[in-house]
Amino acid sequence: MLLSSLQSASFTMVASVGLAFVTILTVLVWLRHLASDIRIRKLGGVRAPILAGNLLSASKLYYEIGRNQYNNNLVAWCTAQLDNLPPGKRTFAEFSLTGSKRVLITRDPEQIKAILATNISSFGHGSMWHKLWRPFLGDGIFAVDGQLWHDSRAMIKPMFVRDRLRNLAIFDACTNKLLSKIPSAGVTVDLKDLFYRWSMDTTTEFLLGENVNSLDFPDNDVLNAMHVAQRIQMFIFVLNPIAPLIPKGDYYRAIRKIEEFIEPAITRTLAIPQARLEELSKLDMEFSFLHSIARYTRDPKVIRDQIMSVLLAGRDTTAATMSWAMYELSNYPKLWARLRREVINELGSHGTPTYEALKDLTYVKNILNETLRLHPAAPLNMRSVLETTTIPGRPGEPGVVLLKGDSVTINTLGMHTYADLYPPVSDTFADPRIFSPERWEHWTPKPWTYAPFSGGPRICAGQNFALTEMAFCLVRLAQRFESIEYRGDWAAQRLRADIIGTPALGVHVALYEPGEKPDLRFKRYAH
Repeated sequence: MLLSSLQSASFTMVASVGLAFVTILTVLVWLRHLASDIRIRKLGGVRAPILAGNLLSASKLYYEIGRNQYNNNLVAWCTAQLDNLPPGKRTFAEFSLTGSKRVLITRDPEQIKAILATNISSFGHGSMWHKLWRPFLGDGIFAVDGQLWHDSRAMIKPMFVRDRLRNLAIFDACTNKLLSKIPSAGVTVDLKDLFYRWSMDTTTEFLLGENVNSLDFPDNDVLNAMHVAQRIQMFIFVLNPIAPLIPKGDYYRAIRKIEEFIEPAITRTLAIPQARLEELSKLDMEFSFLHSIARYTRDPKVIRDQIMSVLLAGRDTTAATMSWAMYELSNYPKLWARLRREVINELGSHGTPTYEALKDLTYVKNILNETLRLHPAAPLNMRSVLETTTIPGRPGEPGVVLLKGDSVTINTLGMHTYADLYPPVSDTFADPRIFSPERWEHWTPKPWTYAPFSGGPRICAGQNFALTEMAFCLVRLAQRFESIEYRGDWAAQRLRADIIGTPALGVHVALYEPGEKPDLRFKRYAH
């Protein structure tokens, strides 16, 4: 009886302490929100529409963020939060877990312009981003701000400012190997898998002067390590309040595997005398990205960080975009036929694409632009608020105040697919939800409504390199194959975003050379 009474009293005490703790925490969060409200009013601005403003609703919202990231649905979830707001207020909103730091989700072009360009000094990656990404990217260009960023940009930009013959030679060799891995006569192949291996080979060849040869060796350790590191990195980032609780053993092992590949190349390059590097810089066909970086610094850690950053960007963006392009084209036989006609008319069946020829292939450019509109490589872009500032609100209303320490999620995909930013559907402008390269013949996006490579001073330095690489590959595919068909349920495809947005189900297709007959069993999946 006594024991039972003691147990009951102990339970009551624990429950009371727990309730008191939750009550105190809830009041503390409320006071923090109140303090933010007062500061915002004093600055003459307003808050964004609030998705979650107390501890309970914010906890539920963070659970939804984790669940949706796990299920490859985070980008769609972010867009849905804005779509569910009242009419006229569907371009931006905010939430906060503790009240001390708010998160703004935006697809508003004027806000994005302010964040990336006109008010860029108030925004950056911030200390939290740097801390969360440092094991992977170190002090590379995508992880730093201020002078470190300017120094990084100065190091990498020279290799992207002009058309290099060596780049075309790399594209040619790696794309020829890619084509050799694609079966003809209607055999099903996952192009996404091949594109990721192809882009890994082209990127490492460009960076280091040697590639991992993943097209010949699909189970390449470096290729697999990139997948693992990015997947875990995305969880660490989106769940940053509980990042210390996320297991990181596989993450660190994957990063080390990548380092084991790039470190010997760095060591060999640092053994080259400075005078020889200067000589190599004048030899277009022999000068690699690694050589260029070594002219600026002899610090192996600095070189490692820049190589890792460009490897991440260079491999995934091109592979994902090519995967989406072929996914879309596989559903529209007439578009593929038009692409092939343009390519054959310009280059024939075997002509090697040159820079001049690629610039003249308008429909190729339209296909890539449309692919990047519907499937931007980075569907979400993050920024931290480095100093308290105000960005545009809705027309005719006060600006939205962002306090130092807040963060912004730029929903690029949400902006690209927001119907209110497009002209009415017509004979020359298809529904914005539909893949239509032809729209680019009659339409130019309004400023800051199309930003697949970001914008402002931090716009992607390698965008022209990437567009040339993708155009080269697309031309080669069109030269060889007369038709393409999707194998599977085309409409079931969905987005997977591990930093870069990619087709979650792969891109299983069959390609046919001239004279080979398509398999009529699969025609039911085409529009």
